[in-house]
Amino acid sequence: MELADLRIFLRVLDSGSLSAAARTIGLPKSSVSRALNRLESDVGTALVDRSGRRVKMTDAGLALQPHAALLLAAAEEAQACVDSTSGLLRGSLKVNMPFALAAVLLAPMLADFLKRYPHLDLVLEIDNRRIDLAAEEVDVALRIGPLPRSELVARHLANMALWTCASPGYLAVRGTPNEPSELMDHRLLSRINQPARWRYASPTGDAIEINVTPRTVIPDVAALLPVLVNGCGIGRLPDFLAAPAVTDGSLVRLFADYGTDRVDLHALYTNRKTLPAKARIFIDAVAGYLSELREHLSLDP
Repeated sequence: MELADLRIFLRVLDSGSLSAAARTIGLPKSSVSRALNRLESDVGTALVDRSGRRVKMTDAGLALQPHAALLLAAAEEAQACVDSTSGLLRGSLKVNMPFALAAVLLAPMLADFLKRYPHLDLVLEIDNRRIDLAAEEVDVALRIGPLPRSELVARHLANMALWTCASPGYLAVRGTPNEPSELMDHRLLSRINQPARWRYASPTGDAIEINVTPRTVIPDVAALLPVLVNGCGIGRLPDFLAAPAVTDGSLVRLFADYGTDRVDLHALYTNRKTLPAKARIFIDAVAGYLSELREHLSLDP
């Protein structure tokens, strides 16, 4: 039983026909047919019914399918483990993350990762919806904020403070609030289109909650950042994103001596006993980069 034949068998089942599988794989239809014949000869029975326009699994094919998928996954993992010992990763890695992470926060890390592992094919999906990692064949998903209940494994990567920021130009025109209670006199920008509570802790430890009804809603912090820089109001940004703008003077951090809400960044993957080496190395690279970046930006842990 050859792994190549098992791979073609699964591709035929996914595609629904030998012709479609052949186009996807890039092989002649006759080669796909011969691979199926070899596999059926090895197991001693028919695996697919080819009498109709679309192939149908026989009972034997239905029984073989999950085992074939596990065998291929184990073979790929074995190869990845061997490759990782020599710093070489192969195959495809599918990662799903929000736009702000990909475009603003992790862009330098992604470039370095691809240069370090040139034989790895990275498929990057930009998304922040709740997805079925197994069904969509996603190896790793990065998510900011509270996690819904699921059977996924979550590895904590970073904890980010939400800095309240505005541009110097905005503050010059509207005035600078000295404490959170004064925010109600300003144009507030938020990521969610509903009333929210911004929480703070005063220098003396008193808890403060501000009920916010935003006048401008921008769901993605990557888009919120330039809007704040251009003087359109006051909003909150994760410290990793806000710190460079505060350092170069394009934003002012308000209430720096107050504690504030924090959000977590997690890497999610399916609940498998062994995390594929390529996924583990990617997650380690993200964690290492964020740790170095936090130190470089002098952010509180």
